[in-house]
Amino acid sequence: MFDSDRTALTTSLRAGLQAMVDGLDAAAASDDELLRHVADVEALGRLLDAARVTLAGEVAHRSRTDLGSERLTVTRGCRTPGELLERVTLVSGSTARARIRAATPLRARVALTGETLPPAFPVVAGAVASGALGVDAASAIVTALASIRERGAACEADAFAAAEQALVDAATGEGDALPAGADEVAIMANTWALFLDPDGALPDGERAMKARGLTLGRERAGVVGVQGALLPDVAAQLQRLLDAFLNPKAPGAPGPRFADEAETDESGEDVPADPRTTTQRRHDAFAGVLSVAAGMDGIPSLGGSAPTLVVTVRADQLDQASGVAFVPPTGAGDTGAVPASVARHAGCAGQIQRIVFDPAGRIVDLGTPQRLYTAHQRRAIATRDGECIIPGCHVPAAWCEVHHVQEAARGGPTHTDNGVLLCWFHHRTIETSGWEIRMVRGSPWLRGPGWLDSARRWRPATGSVHRRHDALLQAAPP
Repeated sequence: MFDSDRTALTTSLRAGLQAMVDGLDAAAASDDELLRHVADVEALGRLLDAARVTLAGEVAHRSRTDLGSERLTVTRGCRTPGELLERVTLVSGSTARARIRAATPLRARVALTGETLPPAFPVVAGAVASGALGVDAASAIVTALASIRERGAACEADAFAAAEQALVDAATGEGDALPAGADEVAIMANTWALFLDPDGALPDGERAMKARGLTLGRERAGVVGVQGALLPDVAAQLQRLLDAFLNPKAPGAPGPRFADEAETDESGEDVPADPRTTTQRRHDAFAGVLSVAAGMDGIPSLGGSAPTLVVTVRADQLDQASGVAFVPPTGAGDTGAVPASVARHAGCAGQIQRIVFDPAGRIVDLGTPQRLYTAHQRRAIATRDGECIIPGCHVPAAWCEVHHVQEAARGGPTHTDNGVLLCWFHHRTIETSGWEIRMVRGSPWLRGPGWLDSARRWRPATGSVHRRHDALLQAAPP
């Protein structure tokens, strides 16, 4: 087709689709009309998806490595076919890569002799090209059956072809049955895979190694999703680390103890219930694991030094309750924006560095090792405090961070008289939780929030073994 013909056809199709969209009055349609509109538009969408996948496959084919400097990606200044598609179509990277993956098994192949071979899944390819089969259902079929070929299963070619045909027929409604949705097709495809290869050619260990992975998602509503599949031994190791934070312990025993409802500590004072859910506690425990691991000896370096999280903030945002700071984004499209409280606490931990800018972009405050507590100071503070000093939280000293009671940026010294132990959660929430801390002759005292102690009395922290011993002696009968 000549360019002029293609342009005219594209313009005509665009005008027709625009007229269709403009003519849709979903609110005025009856129930039957609405569902017909949905089906009609989806049928058109399948044709467009078929074109998208076909074109994405061709972009990838023209960007194959054997073309060297003639690769389409090279001539257009892109690193990968996915990046090139992103720039041209303005879709997300994941969408571009998904189209390329979907196209590969549906494209005609070329043998070593130069002979053109049909696609690996010719029935699926034909159904997608005609718009009868959607890309989601096609991917479900290909994924299930391709794994059999990858494993080298000893199933007959006729049986494999029969499975492909049966699955396409089920998805498109050939025969007496109604068309199956993509999720139903996936179940059918996996059932066929079990039938064709009931034993599997690879041992479970090798399959597990192929399936392992960990993915950080995009930031949404202030949180970043995590997905993955851990090998059993890795999951067990992580579970043991989380247990070190989360398992209930007797008072005074090493490890944390979280109260599900108010209880009483050794001094007879009420201990507040922990308001966090189980999943929130697990998140905070994992954060503690990361903080400890980042500061340990032997961790691989990054850029010539220990892996350090850099938190940046403007000076006029640092003290604002609604101030904004930034951390490196975890994914494309993320801003990395975090509350300024993260920056206010960043100077207390060796694995986090804070950089403060003025409005002109000049660095006016750079977190330095002089503001971090040394190993000797940490040991001394750990001996004095014993654990997180917030009553009811028994996260041990080794898992805690040292908090400057008077912030270093405001002249607070990096001295044992100005440092206290706080777990990751209480360190991040100390400004909003209602707890207050002050130092009395080098020892931490606390005042609880008003909802817990209406009298707002100051009390000494009782986490160390010496404080506990003194409390027991005072409580014991004469």
